[in-house]
Formats: sequence, structure tokens, C-alpha cells
Amino acid sequence: MYNQTQLLPHAFVWKVKSYLHNVTAFTFLPKPAVVFFRDIEGRLYVGVVNEKEKAKKQYEKAVSTGQTAGLVKASGRKMEKFSVSVNVAANSNVTFVLTYEELLQRKFGQYEILTRINPKQLVQNFQISADIYEPQGIAFVDAHGTFLSNELLPLVEKTVTDNKAHVLFSPTLDQQRACPGCEASLIHGDFIIKYDVKRAAGLGDIQVVNGYFVHFFAPPDLPRVPKNVVFVIDRSGSMSGTKMHQTRQALQSILSDLHREDSFGLITFDSEIISWKEGLSKATEENTAESINYVKTITYRGVTNINDAVMKAVDMLITGRRDKKLPERSLDMIILLTDGMPNSGESYIPKIQQNVREAIGGNMSLFCLGFGDDVDYSFLDVMAKQNNGVARRIYEASDAILQLQGFYDEVASPLLSEVDLRYPNNAVESLTTHHFSQLFNGSEIVVAGRLSDNDMDNFLVEVFANGYEQELQVQGQARATDWDVIYPEKEYIFGDFTERLWAYLTIQQLLETSKSGPPEEKSNATARALEMSLKYSFVTPLTSMVVTKPETEEDPSSTLIADKLTEEQRQMADKMGNRYNPQQFTTARYNYPSHASAAPTYFVDGDPHFMIELPERDDALCFNINDSPGTIFNLVRDPASGLLVNGQTIGDKMVAPDGKVNTYFGRLGVVHQTLGVRLEVTTQDITLSQDGRQVKLLWSDPASLKGLSVDLHLTKERILMVTLRDSVKFVILLHKVWKSHPYHQDYLGFYTLDSHLLSPSVHGLLGQFYHGVGFEVGDLRQGEVPEKPDATMYVKGHQLNVTRGWQRDFRKDVKNGENVPCWFVHSNGTGLIDGSAADYIVSGLFKTV
Repeated sequence: MYNQTQLLPHAFVWKVKSYLHNVTAFTFLPKPAVVFFRDIEGRLYVGVVNEKEKAKKQYEKAVSTGQTAGLVKASGRKMEKFSVSVNVAANSNVTFVLTYEELLQRKFGQYEILTRINPKQLVQNFQISADIYEPQGIAFVDAHGTFLSNELLPLVEKTVTDNKAHVLFSPTLDQQRACPGCEASLIHGDFIIKYDVKRAAGLGDIQVVNGYFVHFFAPPDLPRVPKNVVFVIDRSGSMSGTKMHQTRQALQSILSDLHREDSFGLITFDSEIISWKEGLSKATEENTAESINYVKTITYRGVTNINDAVMKAVDMLITGRRDKKLPERSLDMIILLTDGMPNSGESYIPKIQQNVREAIGGNMSLFCLGFGDDVDYSFLDVMAKQNNGVARRIYEASDAILQLQGFYDEVASPLLSEVDLRYPNNAVESLTTHHFSQLFNGSEIVVAGRLSDNDMDNFLVEVFANGYEQELQVQGQARATDWDVIYPEKEYIFGDFTERLWAYLTIQQLLETSKSGPPEEKSNATARALEMSLKYSFVTPLTSMVVTKPETEEDPSSTLIADKLTEEQRQMADKMGNRYNPQQFTTARYNYPSHASAAPTYFVDGDPHFMIELPERDDALCFNINDSPGTIFNLVRDPASGLLVNGQTIGDKMVAPDGKVNTYFGRLGVVHQTLGVRLEVTTQDITLSQDGRQVKLLWSDPASLKGLSVDLHLTKERILMVTLRDSVKFVILLHKVWKSHPYHQDYLGFYTLDSHLLSPSVHGLLGQFYHGVGFEVGDLRQGEVPEKPDATMYVKGHQLNVTRGWQRDFRKDVKNGENVPCWFVHSNGTGLIDGSAADYIVSGLFKTV
């Protein structure tokens, strides 16, 4: 195994070469990396980047014919696993070479390149080699490995000159052994190189090559700008246990690190929004000590009202500004920590994003931390980017406290605000983002652009920003760099790198616009991002790289595919482990075109299976009600409109050999007192009574009845649509069972549409859910059946054990139904429904008691 890294100014090109003795090679790539070619020694494997759907079809065609395939799979927080299968002849080796590029992000005053190593065997020619080139000059270089023992540490060689550095790690076979004489390797972990460049006051580093430029801006020795920060902390039921403990510990450390010039506020939320103090407080020793004591008392409870919590934080900052209690030259920010979905108050995600965006109005930054695997990361990511911030996943692990503290440390010390980098309009075009809300200590701003004239070798650059005591204004000339003169011994084409870096930044920003930009810009941004990804052969969330292995007599052709995972796919992969395949699974996300199309459906069908579909959460709840045949249950009761729906159960013809007694709904009664309508539906016929008249329909005869107060439409598939004027719609299905079946008999299914038209006082086994239900699910764990995991649900003040399962929706397919995943609540829905199932038993089909 041989790794070669060339670190160009603030970026690197990385090659891994593996000598294979088995059929599969794999390596770990940093998540931002771009794969751009592969080859195997002696044969050329041509990688072609295609639009994702086209690539997927090629991949599926190859798999269907039994050909080998390689995939990029998620593996951990910072890395992706790339694997490729090859056929290797006996007593021969194959060399696998992979090359990728990455723009290094400066954090905490340094760049970091991480190489994950796990050869799982002793390697004859093991070597990690890195060359660093920085025209600004190299300030320091550090290299270490998580697997390095005291014996291996001296093997890390570093050579550093003014603007070049070389790092080498090459242990022998014996030095790789985990024990004398054994074949196990102790080389397993991360090899990390950290470094920074020398920085002088002024414009920073500007590199102009072959008609493109990149500008790195991180001025040294600036005083920090005071910040005004409101911490908004989720305390809902799903934050119970370790997550709440870690959050409290991290908050105590963060609060103790606040600078005396800072102002801060604390808000905790479940369904209720609670402020530590109504306004912001100065970070005095007394105030921080008091806030730390308050944090120690935070406990979990209830559901999640994200909208009102964030709006409260915005109002707190706006009020502080209005009352002139905050320094004029200071930065306002909100840090939101949550582990769940909004399910209390405003729960419609696009509306929450709109509310927050309009309230903030570009005047403060919102940073969102998503804790665990159940959080809707896409929701937080979009909301943060719409408000001058970023989102970050916090992984459930023993180091979650360090993750939380690490994120805060990144934003703890703002240096500049409203940073504007300006370039002459007549000389520069196609700029990437060049206005930034803030620059934090230890970070860096990167701007790239294309020159109007390829032969231009200099142009004016200006930077304007707000600092702690005064405005920052610097200007100077950017000049072209002749890399062939500076580094004549290297073959790498630096000019191509600068253009590709511009393309990479442009694509990233287009992808962000496609997610969080204005509606009129989203589709155009997606199209442009796809076009550039294909032009520069970048594997992005819109594209996949397909590699066709050339056909030989010994080895038929086969197809490999490399996919770039979205954060949602990584989240799914974390939940599913090695079973996740991005070509087999897609992240199911609900598209929110309007409130109307997001209307939920509530139904009862089967034995009797109650289902509450919640499309705004892309989820559902379900439960069974078990009772003796002949019991009549109230399903819907709306006193305001006079609507009543009851159902009577029937049983099987006889008890099955397994002893289970199944019950179903065999009769339904619908009354609407205001409209004077009474409808009785059985498995034999349908009877409508109104104004002293009565009409009877048979399930076998399709028919339509249209009246002033009610419409009935019966199809040949035995589907009855009931429409009550200015009110709710029902769908009732007849399930026909083979007459000679020894146990089962015909039964009915009942589905509610347009339930939002009923009053807030509506109730019943189904009706109580018509205006929503707040719940959270956490602590996902193995259930009795492997494909049906258990979890803990927090709902209506109860903590319930639930199981992931499915129920069938028969509206589209009366015979087979469509499986709908849901969280199954055991014991007749106890804890989910109000009271107990016995509370819903009534004395007659048209009775309320």
C-alpha cells in the first residue's frame, strides 16, 4: 500500500496505490473529496461521470448480469468508504490506484489532512508520503497517528524548509506486526497531518494562474469582536438520558468560556418555551456562575416546539438592539441544539423556515446543531444557510461533549463582520461568493473567479469589513504566479488545479442555492450545478462516476459506480450500518407543495388497525383495538357540527387453530345532525336516510347519488366515497373474502379525508388525532423481529415502547393494499389515545353514549 499526497496551497491531491492479493480493495476518502480517475496497473479503467439517474441505470444493468460493482459508502463522521472488486489471477498482483482532490478547510488556525488506514494485513511496501507546497511560507507541520506507538513514532520523518515540507511514514514488515512473529498488523487508525502558513497583514494570498484566480483571506492578529449569543436548547422527551447529560456538561463548559465582553441568553424548550432571563446578560463571573447552576437543573419532558423557541431568541436579540443594551460593534447569533422534529406549535417545516428567515431579516446568524440520527438534518441545514449560519451533526457517542464544545470554539471568537471582497468588474467574472457575514478566529475566507482576459497578469483587489474598533480597509494588486519556475521538478499542473478549485466552489454554492435559495433560483441552480459537475467530472450529489473495466479473455467487462452521499444518505447509513446501499435505498423525503396536499389521512382497516398518517413528518402512528365481536366504538364525534361516526365489530366465523380471535368492523353508522343525514353501511348494503326518505344501494351495483347535503359514489371495486356538504369526506371499502373460507368473512375499512374541516372539539378513536399529535421517537434498538426495531416514544406526557412496523392502505389497491410504515403502539393504543379503549364504547350504532 502506497499513499502519496501533494498538498498545494491550501488544498491537496491524494493518491492511494494498493497491491491486491484478494478480490476487494477499499479506501477511505474525506467527505468533501472529489474522485476523478482510477486505473489498475497494466489496464486502463476509464471513469465517466454521468447524471445520477443515467449512471444508476448503467449500474443496475451491470448488476443484473452478475458483473462486479464498487460503491462509495458512508463510514463515520469525516470519511467515506470506497470499495472496488476485481478478479485477480492466481499467483499475481493487481495495483489499484485512486486519485482525488480536496480543498482544505482551515479550522482552529490550521489545515488538517486525515488518512484512514486499515490494511488488515502486513504490507510489503507500506508508505505514506506527503509533499506540501505553500508560497506564503510554512509556519509549522505536525504529523501523528492514532495507532503510533512509542516504537513507531520515530518512523515519522518530517523535512521542512521555508515553503516546502515533506512527511514520510514507511514501516517495515516487522515494525507493522502487532506482536513478534504474528501476522496481525497494528497499523489501524488515522494518520493526521496538520500545518499552517505564515500570514502577514494585508490582502492575504492571491494566486492567479491560466485565467483563473483563488483568494485566501485570513488576516492575523485581529482583536475579537464581542458577540451576543442566545443558546436555544431542546429539552423534549427524546433528549432523555445520555444526550441531556452531555448537553448539560457541554453547556457548562461553553458558558464558563464566554468572554466578559460577550452577552448571552438561555432558552430551553419542549412544548413550552422557558427563558433563563427575559433579556440578554453580560458574561460577568456572577452571571455565568448563575447560568451554569441553572443549566444543571435542565431536565427532559414533552414534545418539540422549534418555531416558537427560535422566534423567542430572535426577539431577545432584537429587543437588546432596540434598547441599546448591546455594543454597536458586536455580532448577534443564535445557536440551536435539537435532536428531533418540530411537532408542537407550528410544525410545517417550510412555514418555520419562512418565519425564521423573515424574523431574522439578515441581521443575525443562526447555527443549528442536530443531535443524533433521528433529527431532520436537511431542515436544519436549509434554515441555517438561509440565515448566515451553518448546520452540524452531533453524533451520539461518548465524545458528544467534545463535539459540542468543538463547534462552539469555531464560532466563539468573531474577528470581522460584513466582509466584502471586491474585484474589478471589467477584469473578473463568474465570482464565487465574495460577501461573508463574519470571519471567525482560526478560519479562512476563500473566493475564486475567472478573468475576462486570460493574458491578464495583475488586477486590483479590495477588502472592506467591520472590525472591533474600526472598519478594516485594505487594497493591493493580485499578480499571476509562474508555478513552472517556482516548482520546476513537479509534474502537477497547477493551473488546472486553480480552475478546478473555482469550479468546485461554484458547484458547492449552486448546490446550496438549490436547497436553500429562493424558489425561482432553485431549478436553475440545480441545472447549472449538474452541467458543471459533468464538465469537470466531479462526483457530486447530482452525478455518479461509472467505471467500465475492459473486457479480456480472462475477465469479462464489468461496471463500477462511485456515488457522492448527501448528509441525509449518510444519516440513513449510520442507522443501517453495512446494509446501506445508496443504489438500493433513497432517502424518503416529503415534498411540501402546499398545506392542502400535505393533508393527513386517518383510517381503520383490518383487525381493526387504526392508522394516523402524518405526511408533514413523513411518518405514521398505528395501533390495534382488541375487543369481543359486537362491540360498538365511537370513531368520530364533533359536537360543533353534529357529526358522529360509530363502528361495530364482527368476528371470524370460528376461532382459528392458533387460538387468535380476530375482529373487524362490519357495520358503520354516520350521522350529521345539521345536514339531517344518516348513513348505515354494512357488508351487505348501504342505506342513506334524509328528510324522511331512504335509499338503499348494493355493493355489487356501481352507482352515484348527488343531493343537496350529501353525495355518494360507489365504484365497481366496492369503494364508497361519501361527501358531506361543506364538511368532511369519507372513503369506505368493502373487503370481500372467499365465501368458503373456514374462518374469515367480509369486513369494512373506513378512511377520513379533509379532516381539517372539522372543529377543534372533534374527538373519538380517530377524531382526537384530526388536528395533529405531538410525539418524538428516540432510543432506536433491536426488536424481537430484526426488521422491526423497537424505540421509545414520548407522547402526551407518556413514555411508551413502540415497534416499527407497517399497516396496509387499501385505497389504491383494494385486494393487496400498500404497506405504510408506522410506529406501532401496543396495548390497545394505551398512552397514545386519550383514556382507554373502553371509554369509546357506545350503546348503539347512532348513539353518543
